Amino acid sequence: MSKKADVIERKDVVIRFSGDSGDGMQLTGTLFSDTSAFIGNDLSTFPDYPSEIRAPQGTIGGVSGFQVHVGQTQIKTPGDYADILVAMNPAALKATAKWVKEGGTIILDEDSFDEKGLKKAGYKTDNPILEDKLDRFNIIQAPISSLTKEALKDTGLDPKSILRSKNMFALGMVYWIFNRPLNYTESFFERKFKKKPLVIEANKIVLHAGYNYAETMEHTTPSYKVSPADIEKGTYRNISGNTATAWGFIAAAEKANLELFCGSYPITPATEILQELSARKDMGVKTFQAEDEIAGICTSIGASFAGDLAVTTTSGPGLALKGEAIGLAVMTELPLVIVDVQRGGPSTGLPTKPEQSDLMQALYGRNGESPVVVIAASTPSNCFHYAFQAAKIAVEHMTPVILLTDGFLANGSEPWKVPSMADYPEIKAPIVPEGTKDWNPYARDVERLARTWAVPGTKGLEHRIGGLEKDELKGSVSHDPMNHQRMTEIREGKVQRVSNFIPELEVEGDEKGDLLVVGWGGTYGHLATAVNELREKGQSVSLAHFNYIKPLPKNVKEVFANYKKIVVCENNLGQFADYLRMTNPEFKYLQYNKVQGLPFTIIELKEHFTKLLEE
Repeated sequence: MSKKADVIERKDVVIRFSGDSGDGMQLTGTLFSDTSAFIGNDLSTFPDYPSEIRAPQGTIGGVSGFQVHVGQTQIKTPGDYADILVAMNPAALKATAKWVKEGGTIILDEDSFDEKGLKKAGYKTDNPILEDKLDRFNIIQAPISSLTKEALKDTGLDPKSILRSKNMFALGMVYWIFNRPLNYTESFFERKFKKKPLVIEANKIVLHAGYNYAETMEHTTPSYKVSPADIEKGTYRNISGNTATAWGFIAAAEKANLELFCGSYPITPATEILQELSARKDMGVKTFQAEDEIAGICTSIGASFAGDLAVTTTSGPGLALKGEAIGLAVMTELPLVIVDVQRGGPSTGLPTKPEQSDLMQALYGRNGESPVVVIAASTPSNCFHYAFQAAKIAVEHMTPVILLTDGFLANGSEPWKVPSMADYPEIKAPIVPEGTKDWNPYARDVERLARTWAVPGTKGLEHRIGGLEKDELKGSVSHDPMNHQRMTEIREGKVQRVSNFIPELEVEGDEKGDLLVVGWGGTYGHLATAVNELREKGQSVSLAHFNYIKPLPKNVKEVFANYKKIVVCENNLGQFADYLRMTNPEFKYLQYNKVQGLPFTIIELKEHFTKLLEE
């Protein structure tokens, strides 16, 4: 590979790949991300899938995107706006040009900008650059499709397969622009298509063709260099939130010395957790793809009754369907983890877009007094940690736990330092040993108020269980009013006692100040970046981000009392703010809310925080 002149050194860059659903943009972005991780960059990704399964080809409804932010410093978000946009058709340009930085570069496949393609995308003229006022960008119009055909004309591949490779031409161009090696992607071809040598060779040819084409355009194409990040030594891999969640449960089962069972119904964007777990039969994982959401959770409750570490996965509409069965798990006081990968609603809503609108449903969306523990992951990689913690709490406290993630965390990825299992605590399941005398199913320990767990078939520990109210000790059906009062209070008290076993709330920034930014779940990266950038300019602003929601950490009042203003930021209309008003009413809570199926941008957050500080 030839030496480049005038390479621009950058601390970080943002690239967005955009095209039709069949253009392979998710794979293209993933390969660029993996190569960047291999050479030592920190990164964060945001795959942006269309909500329509089969939108008409070439329309805005069918545009699929993948944004990646790579850097030599710690990267916490996929970036607000792209330095470079690759748009494979007019619809991709129309939908995503607004996310390019002023003066940024847009690479177009000019072969797709014909009359038919322009009309499908909604352009009224044959010049989208002028029509959308894009002349302020550096536009590179490359004949990607025709050059792909030319490169592969002698390979014997059919025309459809040849055109399917055009995303690798675009990837080759971007590799040249960002000084990326090709060998990692070539190794991927060899693994992925090991039984199809012609496909391996074709992809390599097109990748090199794109790289060489960009090299010949050196005088018009900017070239960037982003040095490796200075990160803690260890073994890393790029991991998505859904994969991390699945692996966290596997780790928890190992530490608890229990078999892992997942009963679920596929639903976007949670399906990959079930898929990842189903691939781990070699580790003793049992999975069941149910015919509906209710069957999924009921099989998991059955598995928990039988002595397994049981989980079920879903997204917002599915959580609603699981409501009655979650109440059964509350009543029986069996350990169960319900993962809700939140998406836009209501109804079936925006299946591929992230939102934080299930919080109140997670807290209260059941009949009767049905308290459960609610926790939330905040980055793709720490989905592993909070899946582990959810399982630990469920088992040791004998209670259902709802783990909230969202589409942004589930599909996004970042480098993850693979932990040593020796660093994770044991999970002590309160299983009653055989031979125990005078055992009662609902007798409790003093510290946790948790009942014990008797595995069916254990001699001498036969007991009744079901969905009706339980006797305080024996677990038999009870209609006694005072017993119902006691049991209701005990179940709530048991959940509240979890606060003795979770970390206190930590603040990023000064422990006292003018403004405290409060967030929860998947908004962490954007909030932390915005706060840190304002602090670098001398602003008195700090961040308190919540992962434990019910119960809240014990020191919330103490933290909140140290700030003049509190602003709660969330991707809903204020559910966590309302929850804080109920649990800690002595404080005034300002709100900043965004419900667009998109994460916050750092720019909008900084503008709002600055305004609050100036008022």
